[in-house]
Amino acid sequence: MSLLPREVLKWLQSLDLSFPVRNVRRDFSNGFLIAEIFSWYFQQDIQMHSYDNGKSLPTKLGNWSQLERFFKREGLDIPHELVDGTIHCKPDAAELLVQLIYTKLTNRTIKRVQLDHEIDFTDRAYQVKLPLHARSTASQSVKNNLKITEFSTEPNLITCQQKAQNIIDRHIQHRREERYEEPERFDMKPTLGQMSPRKVPPPTNYSEEDAECKDAVKPAQLIKKPTPTPPTKARVSEPPSREHSMVQFKEINVKQLDQNSQHSMRLSASSSRESRPALEGY
Repeated sequence: MSLLPREVLKWLQSLDLSFPVRNVRRDFSNGFLIAEIFSWYFQQDIQMHSYDNGKSLPTKLGNWSQLERFFKREGLDIPHELVDGTIHCKPDAAELLVQLIYTKLTNRTIKRVQLDHEIDFTDRAYQVKLPLHARSTASQSVKNNLKITEFSTEPNLITCQQKAQNIIDRHIQHRREERYEEPERFDMKPTLGQMSPRKVPPPTNYSEEDAECKDAVKPAQLIKKPTPTPPTKARVSEPPSREHSMVQFKEINVKQLDQNSQHSMRLSASSSRESRPALEGY
């Protein structure tokens, strides 16, 4: 009863049920009290003589089959996972179911009702509180989270194997998370990528106001370091400047020939060409 909020407990006591609720998982597993709760709000649709207050598995399945038909007829969105977890007394299944029914019948909200995520009724919350050496192994987790009544409800062997495999996969995932959180305990050595140093990039935005602030710390990149002086080398003679290396030029005047002189030179050249073959024959 300590897992239910105070307002839900007061609501259950105000309904004047046929017997008080002592163990939430055990008392709500057969669906008799759930039917009695709805009979207060739907007196014409719920007849209590149709329900049996027994503890056997056929009695539970019969009561819940009638309730699920009633939920579908009235348009009440009750997840089948909650009903299945309540039948098999899974952890937190009956508590969440009662709180969900309370919110739907009274139009009130409870902070503890969280059905947005995937419904997973396992003993993970209890295992986290235990030390590492006392937590369940893979076989023990299958035994704790897979009830015997589930094999009777769904005798299909493949379905039961899938449920067991999901529990084992979830257990392996939790073990990996534990090894990652405490690597020293499991003697896990860091990889080469984890050991390699990572340089932080220099800051790009550094205003003058930050520099003037007393609390501002100047980055190491902005601190000017003295640049080392290069080693002395033998000085090479510098080339003379442009003023000293100027060359003096002298202007030369060329006389051009007249047209008469050019004509006479052409005639002399042509006459010399005509006299050449005669000299050769001679």
